[in-house]
Amino acid sequence: MTPTLLGRLQTRWVMVWTVGLVWLLLVGPFLPFAGPVAGVYRTGLATLVVVAVVGTAWEFVYHALQQLRWDKDWPTLLGLVLGVTEGVVAHRIVSAGIPWSTPPVDAVPFAWQFGSVWIAIWLVTNGPIRILFPRWRFAGGRFW
Repeated sequence: MTPTLLGRLQTRWVMVWTVGLVWLLLVGPFLPFAGPVAGVYRTGLATLVVVAVVGTAWEFVYHALQQLRWDKDWPTLLGLVLGVTEGVVAHRIVSAGIPWSTPPVDAVPFAWQFGSVWIAIWLVTNGPIRILFPRWRFAGGRFW
């Protein structure tokens, strides 16, 4: 892939608001949260907002680090592992009541919710997207 910062940002936003949102809506009721399903969706949507917005800032850091590599790209598995750092930051932000007040969030249910969404996005980005949008890879990850 020809990585570009704009392509990484577009890919993040498209994947979070398509795959992430659909996955959350489908799997949310089955996650091990205590409380009503509305609380799960409220926390899940807050997490998606945090991952989209704070993740945009992360992309600038990732891009700067990427420029130090000889091939200017990350190994694919690293994209999956980076979810751990983003998950810790997202949990702290959502637990602090940002971007809106959410029910108390325990780490284990949050890890299930965040982890399943992150893996779903990672799988779609590294599987069907490369097949359905072959130009995506050559346009630096840009969808439009």
